[in-house]
Amino acid sequence: MNARRFSVLMLAIVMLLGFTMSANAEVEKSASADVSFMSNYVWRGLKLSEDWVIQPSVTFSIAGFSANLWANWDSDYEVGGDRGELTETDYTLSYGFSPVEKVSLEGGYIYYGLEGIPDTQELYVSASADVLLSPSVTLYWDIDEGNGGFMVLSVGHSFALPDLGTVKGASFDVGASASVDFDNKVMGPGKDGNEFTNFYNGEISASLGLPIGQFVTISPMIAYSFPLSKDAKAAMEAISFDMDKDILYGGVNVSASF
Repeated sequence: MNARRFSVLMLAIVMLLGFTMSANAEVEKSASADVSFMSNYVWRGLKLSEDWVIQPSVTFSIAGFSANLWANWDSDYEVGGDRGELTETDYTLSYGFSPVEKVSLEGGYIYYGLEGIPDTQELYVSASADVLLSPSVTLYWDIDEGNGGFMVLSVGHSFALPDLGTVKGASFDVGASASVDFDNKVMGPGKDGNEFTNFYNGEISASLGLPIGQFVTISPMIAYSFPLSKDAKAAMEAISFDMDKDILYGGVNVSASF
């Protein structure tokens, strides 16, 4: 299925969700939109831009089902002499639920619409616990170009901050993650030139959550990503812009939820 046909399918699903949300006021539903202004596009430890990017996203959810549209606009990507291009558009369908108290499960499908390289698709499952450090584990499996897996384990904590004038409910959030690649061709070749199974990247991050009014939150953030194996270093050198391996990046996210 090409990106255009999938865009039409996603639009139909979103419209169906909207009509259902309007028709049934008792069903739990929500909508959110956000945009991130980032110094670089960094994905799973790979630096995929040479300059700043803008990343908008919109999500509709109802009764545990969600539809998300995400995009990346690269300020330095050049086409026909003009700089600035939409280099990626991702579509995600998911379903999440809580089988027991403090435990959440989610599964979904992601279509990656990419500029200049073949599109690809993933299935994923995720589990998280509402306990100390909020641990979570997510396994992605590429069913298209990558034909392999990628797992991310993460922890984090949110510290409530005192009220800052008119800003109430602010937080300081920290997180850390580690990942493992399972012969996923999309993630690049290892030190022997072939796909590999090994640790991939680690990342630490910090952000501020600053609520503005009832619906909007502004979140400046900074993160540092680094390889966890020689295979990962080789893959990052092969794929990342400027052959970067250790990456310090940051930006600001503005989000609204309803």
